[in-house]
Amino acid sequence: MTGPLPGRGSTVSVLVATAIVVADMIGVGVFTSLGFQVKDIPSGFSILLLWTVGGVVALCGVFSYSELGAMFPRSSGEYNFLGRAYHPAFGFLAGWVSATVGFAAPVALAAMAFGEYGKSVFPNAPPLALAIGVVWLVSLVQLTGVRHSSTFQLVATILKVLLIVAFLVSGFVIGTPQPVTFAPSASDFSYIASAPFAISLVFVMYSFSGWNAATYIIGEVHEPERNVPRAMLTGTLIVLALYVTLNAVFLHTAPMDRLAGQLDVARISGSYIFGEIGGRIVGAMICFGLISSISAMMWIGPRVMMTMGEDIPVLRLFAGRSTGGAPAFAILFQLVVASLMLLTRSFEAVLDFIQFALLFCSFFTVLGVIKLRITRPDLPRPYRAWGYPATPVVFLLVTGFMMYYLLTERPLQSALGILIMLSGLLIYAVFRQRAGDPVTSVPGRE
Repeated sequence: MTGPLPGRGSTVSVLVATAIVVADMIGVGVFTSLGFQVKDIPSGFSILLLWTVGGVVALCGVFSYSELGAMFPRSSGEYNFLGRAYHPAFGFLAGWVSATVGFAAPVALAAMAFGEYGKSVFPNAPPLALAIGVVWLVSLVQLTGVRHSSTFQLVATILKVLLIVAFLVSGFVIGTPQPVTFAPSASDFSYIASAPFAISLVFVMYSFSGWNAATYIIGEVHEPERNVPRAMLTGTLIVLALYVTLNAVFLHTAPMDRLAGQLDVARISGSYIFGEIGGRIVGAMICFGLISSISAMMWIGPRVMMTMGEDIPVLRLFAGRSTGGAPAFAILFQLVVASLMLLTRSFEAVLDFIQFALLFCSFFTVLGVIKLRITRPDLPRPYRAWGYPATPVVFLLVTGFMMYYLLTERPLQSALGILIMLSGLLIYAVFRQRAGDPVTSVPGRE
């Protein structure tokens, strides 16, 4: 079965699906990474080009995932796609990573960032208490059902975007312009062709991660064959515009030498725009925006475990839904894992070693589009990847470079990520021995 189960209903609108994509993408990365980029690339044009290239690569991924999502409209992202394009074992490998730590660790990281930035709003509150509190609060909203989750997600994301737009307008209107130009110059080519530009692109792509969020809830989206591609495309374009403009404002309002090497570039820019209270204003803006990010990840992450529960008898408990349509036990499972990571501060280490695994799964998902075009040209394709084969190839080249970078620069963490995937294969073998193939290996509809 590739769609929602009978009686389940498809209640998520394209607007809410777009909000999930935007919320999942915009975390703290765009507010912290510029300082390390301008240190080696002191050029306004090159910096904006860097973020534009990152957005274009993300769009290349969107086109490929949209084709697979329209072909196989079932929630769970790579678990569904890799199982259909290759083999159920490959799908289980991706699902295992996502369902156990792939979403719980980013939730914990975003929650801890919420706790740190929350000090600007609640000076006396312990960051850990704020972090745990926001995760539990958002989880309770998710447990109330899809309808309430949709309203909460839409409102939180719209307010998040409005706050960012207000910051952008303030920067251009009341900020003091710095001597930086965004027009290309002869020296820009040397920056663009440099190793720092390529390495910076790795971290820019991390800031763009989340463009595929809508594929984890396909089964809940109204008319998924049409609306999931729309949600991912619209959401990614919105984030691309916001990211490029945010970096332009940072460079426009704060001296480049003050930004170079600094982590809190948004706070520095805010202090130049709003004065002494600028840090608190920016902190509150980021803090509020993280609520919608945590909400999005607490929504889409449990859908992987839910779908695995539908396929694998041993995990059947996680397939259960409340009367409001929420996979309650899957949400509680991710909540417990994220809370334990916060309490033990283990999420940073987990994030280090799952990066390679997540890139690996994305790489082979997009490669699966090419594979199925060759091996199964007969399959119905309600949406065909725009720019094929160039767009998937661009995504594969950049993702391949990121994987190479991680293997060479962080070999131990990458090796641990590979071990996590191998453990998934071992668990799959045990499940299959007990109950036969958990999902069909035929890449088609049933």
